[in-house]
Amino acid sequence: MKKIFVAGHRGMVGSAICRQLQKQADVEIITRARDELDLCDQPAVHEFMNSEKPDEVILAAAKVGGIHANNTYPAEFIYQNLQIQNNVIHAAHINDVQKLLFLGSSCIYPRAAEQPMKEETLLTGVLEPTNEPYAIAKIAGIKMCESYNRQYGRDYRSVMPTNLFGPGDNYHPENSHVVPALIRRFHEAKENNLDEVVVWGSGRPRREFLYVDDMAKASLFVHYLDTETLLDATKPMLSHINVGTGTDVTIRELAETVKDVIGFTGALVFDRTKPDGPPRKLLDTAFLKRLGFSNTISLKMGLEITYENFTSLTGEC
Repeated sequence: MKKIFVAGHRGMVGSAICRQLQKQADVEIITRARDELDLCDQPAVHEFMNSEKPDEVILAAAKVGGIHANNTYPAEFIYQNLQIQNNVIHAAHINDVQKLLFLGSSCIYPRAAEQPMKEETLLTGVLEPTNEPYAIAKIAGIKMCESYNRQYGRDYRSVMPTNLFGPGDNYHPENSHVVPALIRRFHEAKENNLDEVVVWGSGRPRREFLYVDDMAKASLFVHYLDTETLLDATKPMLSHINVGTGTDVTIRELAETVKDVIGFTGALVFDRTKPDGPPRKLLDTAFLKRLGFSNTISLKMGLEITYENFTSLTGEC
């Protein structure tokens, strides 16, 4: 029986990874809630690792949010994410954890990166200003994994997911990502018989969206992939792998799909005074597909599952 510590198990990604791990008979999942273990507290993290002695670590814990949150709290985004990563990765190494998986974000790539974005475009240009602090923290996490691999022979890998959505998402009216924000906005508009729903930006930017359970499956696929196979396919000092669908839609198309799933019949209005962010963000997932993994849940199917989960949480039909 192998012990796996999933950091961030209550978040959308962490909970999805736990759902996948629960299907494995030989796994004991170790978790700690934030009030039990503050991952920003270095001594506490080291004491936990020394006491529990996990065989593997999956680092899904992070401070996350949409454009508004990233713009409003840049200091918290860079500080807390760096603290979490530094503490967990180093404590894992000190306690001889050989296998670790770090979850990053597609925002690590330059704003003007050629589309779709390949793994090797990392650090080749200027980042998107609206989420630069968060992106820098995630880049540091990747390089930390690579450095421990290089110096100590660890097997610390990183996956860079595209925009995720699904059960367990954050539906905060201001600080959430675009999919949960739209779900909440359209749902409340439908419940209150409103005439319109306002969406931030022009609706023109293109984004890629992946259902979180597909992301969890891909994460574990990469985590357990044969080391020789992975090394044969990657370049030196390149520990991260893109995870996405390989297709994108405009924000307008996304909003229209959410509108259809929820059954809102009013108008769709775009507030062009709000920031758009990068014009396009699409990951090149050719590497992951060559390794043998592809997603299975479509955008609309995932939105339907997610909305059903949202209404069960709110107690509404």
